[in-house]
Amino acid sequence: MSTIQPARITTVLPDSIAAEIGFEVGDAIVAINGTRPRDLIDYQFLCADEVLELEVLDVTGKTHHIEIEKDYDEDLGLEFETALFDGLIQCNNRCPFCFIDQQPPGKRSSLYLKDDDYRLSFLYGSYLTLTNLPEKEWRRIEQMRLSPLYVSVHATEAEVRTKLLKNPRAGQILQQLKWFQQRRLQIHAQVVVCPGINDGQHLERTLKDLASFHTGEVPTVASVAVVPVGLTRFRPQEDELIPVTREKAKEVISQVKMLSQQFRQKFASSVAWLADEWFLIAGEELPSESEYEEYPQIDNGVGSIQLFIKEFATVAAELLPAKVYPQRKFTWVVGNTVEKAFQPILKRLNSVEGLEVNMRALSSDYWGQDISVTGLLTGHDLLLNLAGQDLGDGILLPKVMLKHGELVFLDDMSVAELASKLKINILPVARVEDLINACVADSEIQK
Repeated sequence: MSTIQPARITTVLPDSIAAEIGFEVGDAIVAINGTRPRDLIDYQFLCADEVLELEVLDVTGKTHHIEIEKDYDEDLGLEFETALFDGLIQCNNRCPFCFIDQQPPGKRSSLYLKDDDYRLSFLYGSYLTLTNLPEKEWRRIEQMRLSPLYVSVHATEAEVRTKLLKNPRAGQILQQLKWFQQRRLQIHAQVVVCPGINDGQHLERTLKDLASFHTGEVPTVASVAVVPVGLTRFRPQEDELIPVTREKAKEVISQVKMLSQQFRQKFASSVAWLADEWFLIAGEELPSESEYEEYPQIDNGVGSIQLFIKEFATVAAELLPAKVYPQRKFTWVVGNTVEKAFQPILKRLNSVEGLEVNMRALSSDYWGQDISVTGLLTGHDLLLNLAGQDLGDGILLPKVMLKHGELVFLDDMSVAELASKLKINILPVARVEDLINACVADSEIQK
């Protein structure tokens, strides 16, 4: 672990305690009540107190000592350039399906950083393997009750998981799950299915092992997402990985559905869910919206399509007008996996008089994938497929294609650069409300 750096401020929220005191972007917090926060978790824990003594470094390098009295748990209203003030816990596994290793060379160095950091897992739901944790970090997870964490399990058989992660410590996963169980801490698990390695009987064993931890008042394994391996043309040729075929997708769907049915009878929960991508690859209907329970694995693409369709129907009834003026035309870009599923949404948008939305469902030439999820489309893909075409008044661009918090695609092209090359306005949309508002903004609306 590297040295703790002062926590550099990037945003001071208006009408907050920090704004009232006079904090500015570029200031940095060095210590809170004499303790240097390692990360956002420390910061939030230390800032919960009613009386705070802050050591602050301003933009000129001058140190200030500030005392604050506030309500318990009241937020100061600060955001930082990173959640980790002491550096990233990096991954020392060599998983053949790791997306970091399936990128082209020559991009900015941050794209090749492999994280296996439990703090990002706790804060943002990113997945870790538990193979890179020193003993003191295990103690911190216990002491601070950092739960739930999101864990890439892939296989519970020691030899299979060791083969996948190429790390001798990978075989300890069942003992680690027992560690969480003894402390009443929870995890959400994911299994990336690699045909010929951890599928078939290995997948059945893994899901049954994980479900055995779905017991008690606080189930240790709260949920499991089963995800198909994603391969790009940049992956190492010696990785022994096989793409998921339509036949394999059908086989896995059948297998997991059967196991989930058994789990429902035993635990009153499906426990394990299939990512939407399986059904899209297999050409099968998505499960009904009610089957996803509380959507515990929504960020892993489990139920996200059905939830989006459900939310669209609700929001459209409230926000979508009968007519817009002047007439407007947009191009909605999505991955080709969702083309069929999103047809009802497209039809509803085009039922508005004066509004025309054309869907462009693309595969990713950049990654070399014939079947592509929306989140993997790049600036290169959009430029290749849309250049020189009539795109109307703008492109409706799902924000899932962009890096978290940045207007930049996975291939490092910026939204501004793409807009300039296509000579078109690009409207990034994250939620259903964004999609509808982008279509009807600045128009004379008739309900």
